[in-house]
Amino acid sequence: MIAYPDIDPVAISLGPLQVHWYGLMYLFGFITAYLLGRVRNRQSNWGFTHEQIVDFTFYGALGTILGGRIGYFLFYVSWDIWIKDPLLLLKVWTGGMSFHGGLIGVAIASWAWSRHVKRSFLESADFVVPLVIPALGFGRLGNFIGGELWGRQAPDLPWGMIFPRAMDNIPRHPSQLYQMFLEGFVLFIIVWFYARKPRPEGSVTGLFLIGYGAFRFFIEFFRQPDAHLGFIWLQWMTMGQILCLPMIGLGLFLMWRAKPSANMKKAMEKAV
Repeated sequence: MIAYPDIDPVAISLGPLQVHWYGLMYLFGFITAYLLGRVRNRQSNWGFTHEQIVDFTFYGALGTILGGRIGYFLFYVSWDIWIKDPLLLLKVWTGGMSFHGGLIGVAIASWAWSRHVKRSFLESADFVVPLVIPALGFGRLGNFIGGELWGRQAPDLPWGMIFPRAMDNIPRHPSQLYQMFLEGFVLFIIVWFYARKPRPEGSVTGLFLIGYGAFRFFIEFFRQPDAHLGFIWLQWMTMGQILCLPMIGLGLFLMWRAKPSANMKKAMEKAV
């Protein structure tokens, strides 16, 4: 067993103002997306201006926060709780964000940004997708520091950890770190290097959806199901796994129907 590093979830405290590590992880994710956007734009000759990349960072941040929060309430919070306190949706400091909700929010933001830069939605999505993956890793690191979303019980696991908030004093899988590694690092390497060469429109987005969906579905076998939901289907499938199935299906469809865009054709012609 490895001792859980009891890190103070508050990174900076200035009187009544407290900045939590989880919030900083979102900030790191947005900054990383902006920096990677500049690199990707330069490497692959996408032709976006600096202002357009800054605009995407803002659109993406807004979509992530609003989509993640709304998605959490739609997918994971009981309706009776929401009805009793509708303002709970605005109380972001109480925690609660959904990746799948954030994904929908970023998709909407990408659609709005694509209209702004006068590109097709899938072309814009193919540019955006590799930029946001590291933020997933930062988010899972924030979960680990906060001691939340822990894994299932594993009393004999050599690297099992006792999470204080689990209240059972039993070693568990550090599933947040599994997700950080697979969803934030491995997936980024796969998609980033795939996207460095001109690809048919929609294929980069499709690869991301398949990759994230498969990794998340797998890791859910080590992650503790939400206490108020438990297993949703077949006595073993969690809400996270159910939400990943349409992701994988959509990703397979996009890969199947992918075709070169006008800009990609030009890039491919230059590469020949």
